[in-house]
Amino acid sequence: MTSVLVVDDDPQIVRALRITLKAHGYHVLTAHDGASALAEVDGRPDVILLDLGLPDMDGVAVIAALRERVTTPIVVLSARADAHDKIAALDAGADDYVTKPFGVDELLARLRAAVRRTGPRREGEPPVLAASFTVDLNAKRVRRDGAEVHLTRTEWALLEVLVRAGGEPVSVRDLLDRVWGAGYYSQTHYLRVYLAQLRRKLEPEPSHPRHLLTAPGLGYLFRP
Repeated sequence: MTSVLVVDDDPQIVRALRITLKAHGYHVLTAHDGASALAEVDGRPDVILLDLGLPDMDGVAVIAALRERVTTPIVVLSARADAHDKIAALDAGADDYVTKPFGVDELLARLRAAVRRTGPRREGEPPVLAASFTVDLNAKRVRRDGAEVHLTRTEWALLEVLVRAGGEPVSVRDLLDRVWGAGYYSQTHYLRVYLAQLRRKLEPEPSHPRHLLTAPGLGYLFRP
């Protein structure tokens, strides 16, 4: 059974989410603030559903603290609709962002996609060596300058699709479908945000990328 940690200080929202998620087969853990979320995460939930407006810590700070401890996918569920808030949450390590009020079907789809992006491990594949970093497809790790680079689940999923394409361009529609799931074809800003994050983490000169390239009219591609 997939476990979800719901972090929200509104008892009514927590109750509604608990009922809905349990009805769809999830095991639900709850936390009402940042401190209790950090304590509950030791139970290793499969996915975290996090509100940004917590009483003791800002949600972005909670994301950053969680990322120091776990790689569990984090889906933000917040009333904050400003692009700055979304980018701050994604930069801190969130994997997806859902704005309140939300549709139940959409939320469930995003949770499924977040869990799916953990993906099964494929054994026996050699590391992919780029000039600036190394991609270990088996261990789902990236190393640069001898140190491991932390990637969010979504960042890894996007990088993996591009690397496995073997230098061929991957269309925007295909990337959105394979990384976020069906129904996300209009969310092209997701790609811009996550490609920018990957370039900042992996490229020697993010403003002049040499590995994660835009192919005008075709999509994006990875070049070692």
